[in-house]
Amino acid sequence: MYGSSYMEWAKLKFPTHHILDWDGTFTEAQAQASQQLNESIQQNHNHLIHAVCGAGKTEILFPAVLAALQQGKRVCLATPRTDVVLELFPRFQKVFPNTILHAYYGNAPQQQGLPQLIIATTHQLYRFENAFDVVIVDEADAFPYTFDKALQKAVFKVKKASAPLALVTATPSPQILAKVKREKWGYSFIPKRYHGHPLPVPTFESLWSYNKMITKGKIPTKLIQWTKMRIAQKEPFLIFFPTIQLMGIATPLFQQLHEDILSVHAEDVDRKEKVTKLRNEEIPGLLTTTILERGITIKNVQVAVVGAESKIFTSSALIQISGRVGRNVNYPAGEIVFYHHGITTEMDEARNEILRLNKEGFGK
Repeated sequence: MYGSSYMEWAKLKFPTHHILDWDGTFTEAQAQASQQLNESIQQNHNHLIHAVCGAGKTEILFPAVLAALQQGKRVCLATPRTDVVLELFPRFQKVFPNTILHAYYGNAPQQQGLPQLIIATTHQLYRFENAFDVVIVDEADAFPYTFDKALQKAVFKVKKASAPLALVTATPSPQILAKVKREKWGYSFIPKRYHGHPLPVPTFESLWSYNKMITKGKIPTKLIQWTKMRIAQKEPFLIFFPTIQLMGIATPLFQQLHEDILSVHAEDVDRKEKVTKLRNEEIPGLLTTTILERGITIKNVQVAVVGAESKIFTSSALIQISGRVGRNVNYPAGEIVFYHHGITTEMDEARNEILRLNKEGFGK
């Protein structure tokens, strides 16, 4: 069912017999944020959850989503990135077993039934109008949503006039923070990860002329050593590249270190399968563009950024990339290295923000 059939949603009645099958426990900060979000949504009041990478933002949403569903409301959880949809969909399927739930993204399979809960990329919102009682935008600062006014309008078009909007992110833009303050939104802030350990702090390593070296068919020595160490210690790794072109040249060079190393980018039709292989420890590591900067959780993953000085690596992107490390309670630390051809303001800002958050969360 696509397009205009969804226009009829406003007239439909949805079930109220939903359950939350989740036996996790909240930290004090999570519990407070979850309650604040629920109260805002019940009052049809907009809300921002500003929580560090690995704070357990997804779980914080569960009670508010359950309360809305049990009132027969329709809920949309939107995000700019397909990878985040693919990460969130099975998690919500598992904890809301009585709920008809659909995932919408480019080339998504046809799904049965009329969904009461939808997880979709922001691009997929164009098919809806006046359809939702609650709209939540996860990773609200991510490209392309922040740079595309049409996508932002689409979010407002899909919700009913009085429906509340909630934004969730670790790196809210100055524009989002200004809007929240100006319009007096509800606001929750969590400076600590759910497992109680600090955020891993990136180290800076010079990698002079890496572009020329890779283009000439040679991986810089520091990068070879880092990668070999990860392979030897059987630690899954992500290596971020500034361009698809450079990554394409680098991929066969890394495959000389280990034939199972793969690369992934936005147009890769197999990207879901490749991430799953890394998660299942079927491959040692992935080379990637910024497409995997957020919304992906891999146990004990180690991360390197090649060309951290490149313009694509904004401070928020670098914070999100750093946030992939140390998310698991059994592996709360890990390595995040910014390899660079000259330190940038964005690199400094990212590192300083992580240090600031750790100071706020731990007083150190």
